[in-house]
Amino acid sequence: MNRFTGLAIEGYDPVAYFADARPMVGLPDFEASEAGAVWRFRNEGNRASFLAHPDIYGPQFGGYDPIYLARGVTYAGDPRYWLVSGQRLYLFGSKESRDAFAADPQHVLRDATSRWPKLEQDLAQ
Repeated sequence: MNRFTGLAIEGYDPVAYFADARPMVGLPDFEASEAGAVWRFRNEGNRASFLAHPDIYGPQFGGYDPIYLARGVTYAGDPRYWLVSGQRLYLFGSKESRDAFAADPQHVLRDATSRWPKLEQDLAQ
């Protein structure tokens, strides 16, 4: 979330990654508050889908890059570098990071998932 605007994933519509298979900027007319952030959507249907299933449509690991999390470091993902894997959205800090994840998602997810609870706790402090 942008600490100045309150927007999640820089205003991109999280449902568009699934519905349109590409990042699309959401519109101020279709906003929703969820988990302390403001989310924007392209249309009311995407907004409704997200509100019904934020755990599915929201980026995993709070939008942090899973490659870095697997190494024990938090690094914010960029909504322009993304991948839907296992019906979940992941954001990455770079194209190289996305490609490394795509090459071996199971290994990365195992390490990132095991380190995420501690890293998330550290972020909250």
